[in-house]
Amino acid sequence: MTDTIYALSTSQGRAGIAVVRISGPDAFLSLRSMSKDIQIKPRKTILCDLFTKEGLHLDRALVISFKGPNSFTGEDVVELHIHGSIAVIQKTLETLSKISNFRQALPGEFTRRALLNEKLNLAEIEGLADLIEAETEAQRVQALKVLSGKLGERAQEWRSMIIKAMALIEVTIDFADEEVPTDVSKDVKYILTNIINDLDKESKSINVAERIRTGFEVAIVGKPNVGKSTLLNAMAGREAAITSEQAGTTRDIIEVRMDLDGLPVTMLDTAGLRETNNLIETKGITRAIERANSSDLVVMLTEDGETLPEIKNPKTLTFISKCDEGNQENGLSAVTGFGLDNMIGSIKKELEKTIQNQGLATRFRHKEAIDRSISKLKTAKTCG
Repeated sequence: MTDTIYALSTSQGRAGIAVVRISGPDAFLSLRSMSKDIQIKPRKTILCDLFTKEGLHLDRALVISFKGPNSFTGEDVVELHIHGSIAVIQKTLETLSKISNFRQALPGEFTRRALLNEKLNLAEIEGLADLIEAETEAQRVQALKVLSGKLGERAQEWRSMIIKAMALIEVTIDFADEEVPTDVSKDVKYILTNIINDLDKESKSINVAERIRTGFEVAIVGKPNVGKSTLLNAMAGREAAITSEQAGTTRDIIEVRMDLDGLPVTMLDTAGLRETNNLIETKGITRAIERANSSDLVVMLTEDGETLPEIKNPKTLTFISKCDEGNQENGLSAVTGFGLDNMIGSIKKELEKTIQNQGLATRFRHKEAIDRSISKLKTAKTCG
């Protein structure tokens, strides 16, 4: 990597401050080209004036430099903290483009260099991406756990245990005539069993981690005109679904993503469940039942306490709808707000039970690798 790359590291558009990152062997050259008589002091913040190649005053900026390998990418790195106007950003990037061997970074190229220079491993990079995308507290906590390198550390522990098992086997072969234990199969199987159990726990927990990344699905179900759409609108704080006294208004599933007290949740407003001859409504009802039964949680609304036999999801919370007077246990009124806090608390409590089983692996890519490892280790265990 002989070229030096640069890019805007903050979001596009106007802002108080914008950060332009530069990484590569000639990163410090950019400072010498753009500032007069600057004294570069790695890991120190310097206030200086920046100039174009033609000597025109560009901006007054804060500059931070990092000497490789002690930087994010492992290379020499410079960060220009400039004013965040579109004109200043464009002129800064234009000035950098005129420096020899400088080019604009490709998407993700800073992180790629960090990977190649062993500053981050692949799991940590995935954690970094998740942290940047995090919208809720649960997503932030999970992303930081992966970014901290705990998954990589756990993988190294498993690797060390496998190497130990291999060493036990090899020592009986290499020193067959020496006074060493000849039957190590029990020890080897014990080690492999522990690894398999650990991996199996991680594999089973990945669905939870994936849900935290993408959001839990909570389906609102009930008969027509029981208040499902009104409840969704109350939770969303806007008119996400059309409400009407006419039964069968909602036919397709309406999805609203929200932060439910720190948890990423997608609320589903479904078609009212009833017998009907309308083919389109029937199709909507079928979809509603299928989606509800596959959701992470169901909120069932009823006016008379009667349950719906079509809903077979074991994780179902039932609430009595349209309790405007607020005198009903598990009562709920999306109009007055009575019972909303109780319902949200109940949803959170149920979803948090699921989160308790969370492991370190967070992606289906991890699950595929773990499941392959389990299969190979089980084969090795039976060979003993």
